[in-house]
Amino acid sequence: MAKAFASQGDIAEKKISFTEVGRDLWAFTAEGDPNTGVIIGDDGVMVVDAQATPRLAGKVVEKIRTVTDKPIKYVVLTHYHAVRVLGASAYGAEQVLMSEKARAMVTERGKEDWESEFQRFPRLFQGHESIPGLTWPTMTFKDRMTVYMGKRRIDLMHFGRAHTAGDIVAYVPDQNVMFTGDIVEYHSACYCGDGHFSDWPQTIDAIRAFGVDAIAPGRGDALVGKDMVTKALDNTADFVSSTFRPVARVAQGGGSLKEAWDACRAECDPKFSSYAIYEHCLPFNVARAYDEALGIDTPRIWTAERDRQMWDALQE
Repeated sequence: MAKAFASQGDIAEKKISFTEVGRDLWAFTAEGDPNTGVIIGDDGVMVVDAQATPRLAGKVVEKIRTVTDKPIKYVVLTHYHAVRVLGASAYGAEQVLMSEKARAMVTERGKEDWESEFQRFPRLFQGHESIPGLTWPTMTFKDRMTVYMGKRRIDLMHFGRAHTAGDIVAYVPDQNVMFTGDIVEYHSACYCGDGHFSDWPQTIDAIRAFGVDAIAPGRGDALVGKDMVTKALDNTADFVSSTFRPVARVAQGGGSLKEAWDACRAECDPKFSSYAIYEHCLPFNVARAYDEALGIDTPRIWTAERDRQMWDALQE
């Protein structure tokens, strides 16, 4: 490989923040690294997205224990990506919840995704030797599931395809707060390598329709207040469309992947190049957008070998 992935050189530790986004609702964030949500109910705790390893999940548990001693009963996984799910064992939860589609994707591509992500972004897998294996849910649902923790209600919902085909959100009605996973980001690039560009804006609109007061996004700062929520929704939608449009024009005109990459950079660099993990995401985003523009509906499975081949093609 002529040049390493941008993320392979990203070794600086990120500052962790633990922000209350509603009563007994918290966002664990770390300057563009994967976020985790915390929902405290009457009789226990629900964690939304698990981190990549048990060691990293332990940092979330440390923060949880600063605000409650209630048992962690549920881990909700918004999608199947390794950096979101492989730390789940650290929480000792009674139930691990995931959409049916996300579970199917663990079966189909979970092992390959783990190997691919580990090669791309080693810093996010601190303590990887403690991962016991793929994370499997104890319970799944198709479109909607409601969990009650005492009087507190949490609605888990699949609105449609976006960051992956199986994305879900967790909505807490009593505080009008939503945990969106990587459907929504804030000043962090969207990873679109397994995404669905044509569906993503409609999924964002479904979130927008709730008029929430706060969002814990997949990456980036907690979004508190309707103005900040709206800004993040608009920005995420712009990122997705600005990535897809120039790539689609090149692909449908018979151009090469490298030409699509150049067109995408011309459109996106002026707006998004300062965002966290932008350089890491860009080659995978371009490759997926190129495929979707040519009618490949189901994202091809990323493997460590495919990563290298794609990256080499972009260096030519």
